[in-house]
Amino acid sequence: MSKAESKTVSLVPAQLWGRLRKTVLALVLPVTLVWLWQLAGTDGAIAGGALPTPDRVWAAWMKWAFGTSTFGLNPYIGTWTQSLWFSAGRVVYGFAIAIAVGVPIGMIIGWSKLASAMIDPTIQWLRPVPITAWLPISIAIFGIRDFGAVFLITIGAFYPIVINTTQGTRDVDKNWIRAALMMGAGQRDVLTRVVLPAALPSIFTGLRIGLGIAWTAVIVSEMVAVKSGLGYVLWDAYYVGRMDIVIADMVSIGLMGFLSDLLIVSIEIWALRWRRLQSFDA
Repeated sequence: MSKAESKTVSLVPAQLWGRLRKTVLALVLPVTLVWLWQLAGTDGAIAGGALPTPDRVWAAWMKWAFGTSTFGLNPYIGTWTQSLWFSAGRVVYGFAIAIAVGVPIGMIIGWSKLASAMIDPTIQWLRPVPITAWLPISIAIFGIRDFGAVFLITIGAFYPIVINTTQGTRDVDKNWIRAALMMGAGQRDVLTRVVLPAALPSIFTGLRIGLGIAWTAVIVSEMVAVKSGLGYVLWDAYYVGRMDIVIADMVSIGLMGFLSDLLIVSIEIWALRWRRLQSFDA
């Protein structure tokens, strides 16, 4: 076994221990909060008993996810997967449109002073308008349909993506661009082979922020403009006083946001592996 191979083998247990330690540390706070919540709510002391304890939330969640009903009269039995699928599909659709539009526009603004002068002021003018302000327009144009939610998700995710892409494009080392031009590369090659890879760290930051806003947008839209998904269940359960389902829904939303963020981070690590390799000693 070579020296490099033995070094790699010796690092494996240390890496596994490091990941296990990070997982345990990440669970300490939520487990403690859930334990205190259960302890305080056992005698119904939380909000006069209106806030259910974690064991009640868990039982309602399991019935919502895996329960069966012979009569089909309870909308909170066995419908969790369907609601999750509706919301996740809308997020994927709207987020994909935001990426397809936001990344090219951000690169154009960051690359061209003319495009920056023409496009960036309008984006900065519209950016402070909250997602909720777009709800009446979404309902007026698309009605109570899926694309109304997709429209709001796209708007919400677009701004952080385009702004971070613009900043990443502007921050590219000008010496790299000059070197590529001196070697005969055209502007298209410079943009795709020099500017885009160098701007990827900023782009991924925008994607992570935009994805979080996309989950917020889908819940807001489903509470008002769509009659299905996690947001719709959240509002409907609150309306009928099912706070156990409300909290289970909130945990589901947070879990999906967390998992989707992990997916983006994993793609980022894969796409930017060249940066990690450059930091290793030869």
